[in-house]
Amino acid sequence: MTRGALSLGDLASSVAGVNVTVGAVGSPESLDYEVVDVFAPRAFAGNPLAVVFDADALSTEQCQALAFEFHLSETSFLSAPTEPGADYRVRIFTPFAELPFAGHPSVGAAHTLVRTGRLAAGTLHQECGAGVLELAVDDDGATLTGGPPTLESGPDDAALAAAVGLTTADAIGPPSRLAGCGLPFAYLSVPRSVVDRATPVQPALDGLGVGEGVSVLSWDAATSTAYARVFAGDLRWGEDPATGAAALGLGVWLVAGRLLPGEGTSSYTVRQGERLGRPSVLSCTVTAAGGTAVSVTVGGAVVPIASGRIRVPA
Repeated sequence: MTRGALSLGDLASSVAGVNVTVGAVGSPESLDYEVVDVFAPRAFAGNPLAVVFDADALSTEQCQALAFEFHLSETSFLSAPTEPGADYRVRIFTPFAELPFAGHPSVGAAHTLVRTGRLAAGTLHQECGAGVLELAVDDDGATLTGGPPTLESGPDDAALAAAVGLTTADAIGPPSRLAGCGLPFAYLSVPRSVVDRATPVQPALDGLGVGEGVSVLSWDAATSTAYARVFAGDLRWGEDPATGAAALGLGVWLVAGRLLPGEGTSSYTVRQGERLGRPSVLSCTVTAAGGTAVSVTVGGAVVPIASGRIRVPA
């Protein structure tokens, strides 16, 4: 990964023709980027994200090559919007695939656009593969309102437990369901002492129908906090240090399992990434009516780490 010593402001003054708007015209040989830590209580925690500016002219193949070069869990590519009411467009890539939506790339991109002066703080509207989503951005971070909640039957608990290296006896609490607000995940509730023993079994997970991935979690009702580990298919079943999309879906699953109230708005927290040495804190709300989640938000802090320019692949 290339990490430049100059800030974006230095680059703008020293490199002729640098465009500091959301969208750019033409096909430059290199592009500005930043690396930020998302859902991070401090620097070098949370989930790292590369944010590439002015990516309008990049092809899908070029975006994928750059995401593989950064080799972070995701990279956000920013460009001018194409949908009415949107302030900007984001394309999100893992090193191996494009995603229609993801939480930490959305939160990190929105905050970075504001912090670098490309957009004003307040309510932003992000265009992505899941539609136009709303984010509230302040000095510390951003809060994302997910798409419409979805809930489906999930895999058998025993099969899901085996697919993450656990036993049937480890599965406790509400049954596994596929839940999401843009991307569905499967949720397996286990005791706190068991969460860190989970180990994904790729062949089993590939054929199980778990949506985008599996969240193995322990729920503490006294503090409304989940201690979670998330294994994502688009990361080749690697572990993700902070997963905003899974935190959104968790709210849907918690209401469906009657672990949070079925009426009104409740707050909950997700702790993730601790076993990876990347502690992450995701602050969430879920609004329910008639025992069903109708809206979920996820937010957290964003910490800038690096900035520079990266060469555009041929």
